[in-house]
Amino acid sequence: MFDAIRDRYRLRIVVPAYPAFNIYSCVANKTTALGPVCVATAVNKMEKWDVEIVDENNLGRFGPRHESEGADHEFLQSQRPADVVALYGGLTSTIPRLYRIAEFYKKQGIPTIAGGQHFALANISEGLSSGVDYLVIGEGEETIKELLRALESDGDLAKVKGIAYLRNGEPVLTPERAPLVDFEKQPLPDFSLVRYARMKMYPVERIRGCGMDCEFCTVKGKPRPAKPERLLEHISFLVENRKAKCFFIVDDLFGQQRDETIRLCNMLADYQERIGKRLDITAQIRLDKARDSELLYAMRQAGIQTVAIGFESPIDDELKAMRKHIRSADMMTMAKIFHKFGFWVHGMFIFGYPLKEDANVKMSLKDRVSAYRKFIKQAKIDTVQILLPVPLPGTELRHRLEKQDRIYPHQDIGWEYYDGNFPLFEPDEPMSAEELHGAAQKIMGRFYQFKYIFLVALNILSFPALVFFLHNIRSGWQRWHRPWRNYLVRFGGWLTLRRWTLEFGRDKFFEKQQKARASLRQGQ
Repeated sequence: MFDAIRDRYRLRIVVPAYPAFNIYSCVANKTTALGPVCVATAVNKMEKWDVEIVDENNLGRFGPRHESEGADHEFLQSQRPADVVALYGGLTSTIPRLYRIAEFYKKQGIPTIAGGQHFALANISEGLSSGVDYLVIGEGEETIKELLRALESDGDLAKVKGIAYLRNGEPVLTPERAPLVDFEKQPLPDFSLVRYARMKMYPVERIRGCGMDCEFCTVKGKPRPAKPERLLEHISFLVENRKAKCFFIVDDLFGQQRDETIRLCNMLADYQERIGKRLDITAQIRLDKARDSELLYAMRQAGIQTVAIGFESPIDDELKAMRKHIRSADMMTMAKIFHKFGFWVHGMFIFGYPLKEDANVKMSLKDRVSAYRKFIKQAKIDTVQILLPVPLPGTELRHRLEKQDRIYPHQDIGWEYYDGNFPLFEPDEPMSAEELHGAAQKIMGRFYQFKYIFLVALNILSFPALVFFLHNIRSGWQRWHRPWRNYLVRFGGWLTLRRWTLEFGRDKFFEKQQKARASLRQGQ
């Protein structure tokens, strides 16, 4: 497959840049995706391979930036030629950029590989016709090693499980590869392979898969846990060798395998006490874990300060359509329990979720907005994220909307808009796409405002009042620090929304949406 037999080869893994108008770019430049690091680490252990990761969203101070977008791949290839390039397709909104990078390398005769959640069965042909030579379907640690060995020696690709490629112009899909279950056989993810990146928050994991069955989610299947000792080993290595302090546990549902999770928390608490350093850990967790006070206490002792909770909606019919298996009447009490335990609560919501045909909700758009605002305020959520429904490839939500001929044609509304900030299908009547988008922005706009910069200043002036809490300085600090931090974040959120709104205006999205709507009607 390669032009010459050499002692060593180089694999470059690229995390494509977000679209310019993506609202999460301010977070992406502090971290990276865990999946590419796991795959890179596995390949780096191979006898003939060196690996580097280039995260276009986090190029740090010295990363070679292209004048238009992302990294300068001509420079990279001139300085450190890659023999194979792999591309991370975990976020659908980055797929157009992924295809542009793939085409660049393909024109230079470099084999290209892509993987990630975007490449569900429906998108295999699209990927293989867009500059990608080989698609990895499912988890990539074992698959990519077998694929690279086959490329080294012109081996039989049909024997590599879990890939798709073209043969005589037709897509070939090899047998499915079973998901990983024995994580002890895998090396710990090596973040030193991420070139240029400035890392402030490290993604780590213990459990893959999720025991829930939400309609809109791409993560399915029985949870597959690693031992708590493995995660502790990884965190401690990063603390001791990379001076890491902030971690994001990327498990889709923290608290699965409850007893082992509590044991992990106790181990983390003991470790921090031993080294005399407090870590800052964020975890994603279901709201109903509020019923487990023992788990919440263990989490606080472990240094988990922030919980990201998918509240999704305060409206029962929407929760039912999502298959969240929770009642809105219970949500307020549960949210306050997390607050009482001292967690920073980041609330994630999906506004305007399409209801099932048998739903009986009769709320106006104004009442829907009011319900969200009221819940967010009364639940005392520290930060919020209001997204629109995204019919991601491979999800049951997308399948349902496709059957109803409601999704805007891809030629009019491309993958770059699949980040939760744009209407992607015809909403439930009588709402229009413009109204749906405007309502979500209105909720965010009321939560994140310019006025909070003045409250930050007032809060600083109140700092001397801590003298009244000398008998319990920790309690006093928490009372002062929480509002100060929230005011600062809300002002920062206002700046982000302002920049995003400017980009949105330049993009003229609703002109494209009107064209997409007309195309949809013609096709019905």
